[in-house]
Amino acid sequence: MFNKILIANRGEIVLRIARTAKRLGIPTVAVYSDADAYARHVSACDEAVRLGPPPVRESYLATDKIIAACKRLGVDAVHPGYGFLSENAEFAKTLAQHGITFIGPDPEVVALMGDKIMANRSAKAAGVPTVPGHWEPIASADEAVAIGLEIGLPVMLKAAAGGGGKGIRIARTESDLRDAFRLARSEAQSAFGDDRVFIEKFIIRPRHIEIQVLGDRHGNVIHLGERECSIQRRHQKVIEEAPSPFVDEEMRQAMGGSAVALSKSVGYSSAGTVELIVGQDRSFYFLEMNTRLQVEHSVTEYINDIDIVEWMIRIAAGEELDRTQDDVRLNGWSVEARIYAEDPNRNFMPSIGRLVRCRMPEDTDQLRVDSGVYEGSEISHYYDPMIAKVTSWDLNRDSAITRIRRALDEIYIKGVTHNVEFVATLMANPRFLAGDISTSFIEEEYPDGFVPASLQDSEVEAVIAAAVLMHLRYLHRMAHVTGALPGYRRQIGHDWVVVVDGAHYPVSVTPVAGRGPEEGFDIDVSGHLLSVHSDWQVGDPVLRCTVNAKPQRFTVERNGLGYRLHHMGAETDVVVYRPSVAALAKLMPERKAPDMSKYLLSPMPGMLKSMAREEGEKVGPGDEIAVVEAMKMENIIRAGTTGTIAKFHVKPGDTLSTGQIIAEFA
Repeated sequence: MFNKILIANRGEIVLRIARTAKRLGIPTVAVYSDADAYARHVSACDEAVRLGPPPVRESYLATDKIIAACKRLGVDAVHPGYGFLSENAEFAKTLAQHGITFIGPDPEVVALMGDKIMANRSAKAAGVPTVPGHWEPIASADEAVAIGLEIGLPVMLKAAAGGGGKGIRIARTESDLRDAFRLARSEAQSAFGDDRVFIEKFIIRPRHIEIQVLGDRHGNVIHLGERECSIQRRHQKVIEEAPSPFVDEEMRQAMGGSAVALSKSVGYSSAGTVELIVGQDRSFYFLEMNTRLQVEHSVTEYINDIDIVEWMIRIAAGEELDRTQDDVRLNGWSVEARIYAEDPNRNFMPSIGRLVRCRMPEDTDQLRVDSGVYEGSEISHYYDPMIAKVTSWDLNRDSAITRIRRALDEIYIKGVTHNVEFVATLMANPRFLAGDISTSFIEEEYPDGFVPASLQDSEVEAVIAAAVLMHLRYLHRMAHVTGALPGYRRQIGHDWVVVVDGAHYPVSVTPVAGRGPEEGFDIDVSGHLLSVHSDWQVGDPVLRCTVNAKPQRFTVERNGLGYRLHHMGAETDVVVYRPSVAALAKLMPERKAPDMSKYLLSPMPGMLKSMAREEGEKVGPGDEIAVVEAMKMENIIRAGTTGTIAKFHVKPGDTLSTGQIIAEFA
């Protein structure tokens, strides 16, 4: 076993790897950039080394600095996590030259499978079905169009050195294909230093299903079943689960057998993932092989009762697998949700800033929260905006989904915009619950952008009960701290009107019989009784209660005169009035938002990379105005109306904030 492991990464994966290393008795070393000097992963390890300024090429991708730290601190193994250097063959080779073990497959295998063109050829040679496509680098937009039309639209352009959803563009028309070629090459060059792209047929309504493999250095390879990763946006996974609701045992054996065959043919030794595109007819095709740990490995760990990180370390140390394929038995169901700092209401634009408040559910045997941040952490535009990933386990799919939905209702984040509401809404979607999903699920269900879930009647009742309990707890506290003279304590009435998103609900409230307001309240809503019990205290952002004996979870906060509650994927504003005040509130005029139609605003924080127009030029709806780079992705900003550009308020190279004015129209 190793004497000391350096974890060449940042964020939650460092904590994950350090946890296993500590259990194995192996000291760990963290690395960090100046932006991460006070990050959670730094204190999670036994030692820490500063690498340099925030840009990744000067810190987390600085191979020479990482190797120097290894030699100085007596490190004999490096775990790369995922992203950054995890699939960098040159890094693995350089480590070996310095006598340091790379906790992953051999450099030659990393290089082979990291080149998507060569990987596809290897898969074909191993008998794994492959997607129709052109597996040579494309030299020009004209060539891309010619090949795309020959294969048949729609097609997908992909970076040859790609990964993590970078450098991927889907083209449905010839015009789309020209834009996609330009953007895919630019993103590939920016993210990987390699602008080669290739084209493959885009399978309509496909599923993205992947097989987890483990191979040791003694020729043994097994698979640990599949993960369903079809819920994606911008080719980034949002929700993953294991097993897949689409896969039966026969299909599992076929896909798993293909993954093992490919792994054996290339001499694979470590944890790895063979990603497959699966058609509605259950046909499957090789997509790529990730020669690293996956973000979503936790769902596979749950249903296999295995520590994949531990086996990566043991395999790198030369140990043999302790199980065969016949020993693999999938147990129960696991679901994972990724929590990002992004705005689903603004086309998932990244959000940066400080986490003023950050409360997560507590870990249990059936719920796991992996996070690399804490209250006060900064979400920077330099790195991936993931805040946490939440993973649940239960005996079956419905129970696992119910468990994670309840956990999502306990997440409280302030300071940045986030996708908790979006993820919770997805998990309440009837198609998701039925397992009827594909990689186009989000765009099919929300063609005009994300629309928060509407509360069902039973959920509205739960919101009413929670809001009344909160309001009366506030009033009871005020009644006891106002310093009123004896006999003149504030009287709290029984009749109220609860306004939920503009709808008025008259209620009559009494404390729980024989127990008092500290226990809860009985609420009469038009003859229907809601009995709410909770130990919630004023100021707590998470409200746990039962409503008619059913467990409910909310994140809550004061919002002016009322309250804002997040529950089951819906953000709900509630005000509790006395009846006379409710009647007057109906007469109040609505405040109108200012007219910003003559401005083009940046929909995200990022860097203005280029401008496509000049002042005085006429533009129409859909015309390209600028390109903004955010989180290593390039985004075309287009005009939404017809007009003449009167003035630009920014220039290429400027750093933009969300809502900042880019151009003004005459």
